[in-house]
Amino acid sequence: MFRLSLLEIFLLELVVWLGLWLANDYIATLLTLIIAAIVSAVLIIALISESMERSKVPKKYFYVMAISIVAPLLSAALYVVLFQGQLDFLNRN
Repeated sequence: MFRLSLLEIFLLELVVWLGLWLANDYIATLLTLIIAAIVSAVLIIALISESMERSKVPKKYFYVMAISIVAPLLSAALYVVLFQGQLDFLNRN
């Protein structure tokens, strides 16, 4: 059975997010904010419930959730730095 390591998952997500940022920065901005918020909320709730009562959820789940928060935020920061903060949808008149 083929399993991806955490680094491979992170790099794969980073490539997909950077591709989305390069394709359409408006959609990428919206998705970054929405997905990061939703995944953060799910991770916080999962960690709270895990602290109350142990479950059989593997630790890798929590790491993948954390990676799913960091990858879009890092790709957004990288895009903004590379393009000096020039987002296309902000410059249109």
